[in-house]
Amino acid sequence: MARRSHEQLRLTADLAILTVREGSLQVLTVERGNEPFRGHRALPGGFVRPRETVDDTAARELREETGLAGVHLEQLAVFSDPDRDPSGRVVTIAYLAVAPDLPVPEAGSDAAAASWEPVDRMLDPAADLAFDHGQILAAAVERVRRKLEYTTLAAAFCGPAFTISELRTVYEALWGTRLDHRNFSRKVLGTDGFVIPTGQRTSAGVGRPAMLYERGPAVTLHPPMLRHWLDVPVPPAAPPATQAAGTAV
Repeated sequence: MARRSHEQLRLTADLAILTVREGSLQVLTVERGNEPFRGHRALPGGFVRPRETVDDTAARELREETGLAGVHLEQLAVFSDPDRDPSGRVVTIAYLAVAPDLPVPEAGSDAAAASWEPVDRMLDPAADLAFDHGQILAAAVERVRRKLEYTTLAAAFCGPAFTISELRTVYEALWGTRLDHRNFSRKVLGTDGFVIPTGQRTSAGVGRPAMLYERGPAVTLHPPMLRHWLDVPVPPAAPPATQAAGTAV
């Protein structure tokens, strides 16, 4: 029988966990405690163990490396560049999760530290994320930005009850642009099932208490919420001053 020629692979799961904290999109990172890339920031993740599904591995790594549990994970993509891991041929299945403002995570046995970091900073080449985690993070962010246009995913970044202003902050943080608050409110409140009023208002503070809403049953947006429809309108430039007739130059 002819000998098969195939690559010996190892399989991992890596996690892109996104949240909105302090008005900015942030990602969960760990400081690697082992080689390769010891001391570098990385996305949480690890090898698939015997008798585990990759989904099981993703959930376990989330719990072990960060102390977080109960966060919904969905598969993002497969990353299989032959040179992505200097220790050998390793293929990873990346997972994406979004959640409301999550607590500061606790590092587990495989990580020296865990923290939330601004996505913009982690996508900068100077951040020097381990492996190809910069590519995984970029793919995760782009997936979320696209999904915001045609699904109600943004509400998943909010708590059980939120204001329209807080929901708009999620869109602004993920899209990196200011949105016109009137256009945004009309779109959200005019979409059946996007949000549902709770009948409650925010506690009295500066200004009038705002109405609180909760996530509705809708999953998709019809029509989609295209970001260029909601940008803050730029005021037209003032016409150049004209010289009055008969005025000396």
